[in-house]
This record gives sequence, structure tokens and C-alpha cells, in this order.
Amino acid sequence: MQTFAVFVAALGTALATGLGALPFLAVRRPPRSWLGVANGFAAGFMLGASAGLCVEGVKTSGVRTAIGVLVGVAFLVVTRRLLQGRGPTELGTLKGGDALRALLVIGVMTVHSFSEGVGVGVAFGGGETLGVLIAVAIAVHNIPEGLAISLVLVPRGATVRTAAAWSIFSSLPQPLMAVPAYIFVESFAGFLPVGLGFAAGAMLWLAAADLLPEAMRTTRPATVVAATGSAAAAMLVFQLILL
Repeated sequence: MQTFAVFVAALGTALATGLGALPFLAVRRPPRSWLGVANGFAAGFMLGASAGLCVEGVKTSGVRTAIGVLVGVAFLVVTRRLLQGRGPTELGTLKGGDALRALLVIGVMTVHSFSEGVGVGVAFGGGETLGVLIAVAIAVHNIPEGLAISLVLVPRGATVRTAAAWSIFSSLPQPLMAVPAYIFVESFAGFLPVGLGFAAGAMLWLAAADLLPEAMRTTRPATVVAATGSAAAAMLVFQLILL
């Protein structure tokens, strides 16, 4: 029964990601001019999250975290080149550069979710109370991650329902990884800093090499800096309060 409880807790963290799309119910069709600001906010959330991931990983192993960061950056560089080499890209109503950017964001968040799922399972290995606390913290933490995905999708033409669905999809690895991590807690605990570093490196590259340059092309630099800085600071404070 405990494994079922672990699965349900991790599934709850995945579903919470979809809540990040809810703010867009107030503005169903945001103007395209919002795109630069939205990219700035999304990049800020990712930069704040990546810093938090590195801090958590270093607590276990600085070397393994650093290796994970380098592998994460390399993975995103190679993935982007492969996707660009395939010609026109589509994702629902999104096409070309918009679709490519959305695919990269969703892919990064999905990879990041593997580490979060492992974190839930490892935490339950330390006792049910600890597991529930970590699951709740990750669930709340997932809401701004869903917002980051929605900030990339909705201003480019995706519906709120689609953004929520992709947000939840990006977190599905959490219930899939939580149970085996709980069963083999010692083995997965050693993997955790690598996974955290990998997700952090991928987010850092995506924010710095993709989202921010596009934001600078479509919005005043001062506005982009303000949006990115405020989002990153909010994410860091959010993580400090939770963890």
C-alpha cells in the first residue's frame, strides 16, 4: 500500500503543474506584444529554479551536480541542432520558431520532472511524514513551472487548456519515477545530484541562449531585465520558503 501512496502523492505533484495555466483564464487572448515580457518571466523562473536545483544537488555532491549541469547544457545544444535540421516544426497551432521553442521548454521541464519524481520517492524512503512534506513542497513548486510553460505557449496562440495539458504532461515522469526511487532508495539517492544538475544546466542554457535573446529582440531591454530579475527573485524566495 505504501507504494500506492507514493504514486498518488507524486501524481498530485504532476497535476499541480497544470494550475500554472490558470492566470491566463483572465486574459484568454493576450496580445502578441506580450511575448517579450512573457519570455522574460519564463526565463526568470527557469534561472531561479536552476539555481535552487544546483544548491540542492551540491548538498549531496558538488562534482556530480557539476557533471549533470555540463551534460544538461550539451544535451540541449545537440537537441536544438537536431530539431532545426529536421526542417519545419509544428506543435498543434504553433509552427516554426514558436513550435521549436515550445518543444524545448516542454522537453526541459519534462527532463526536470524525472529528478523531482526521484526526490519524492527518496523522501518517502525516509518516512511517510517526510515524503508528504516534500511532495507538497514540490507540488507548490510546480505551479510556477506550469506558469513558465504557459508563458511560452499562450502568447504564441495556444489555448489555456492546451497549455495546462502540456504543463501536466511535462510532470508525468514524477509519478513514474517516484515508486522505483522509493523501492530502490539508496541507488536512486546517488543519482539525484546528477539529475538535479542536468535539469539546471538545461534550464540555464534555454533561458540564456533562447528565451532571453528573443525577448530582447521584441521588447525593450530594460523591461526584459525587470521581468527576468523579478521572476528569478520570486522563484528563489519561493524555494527558500518551501525547502
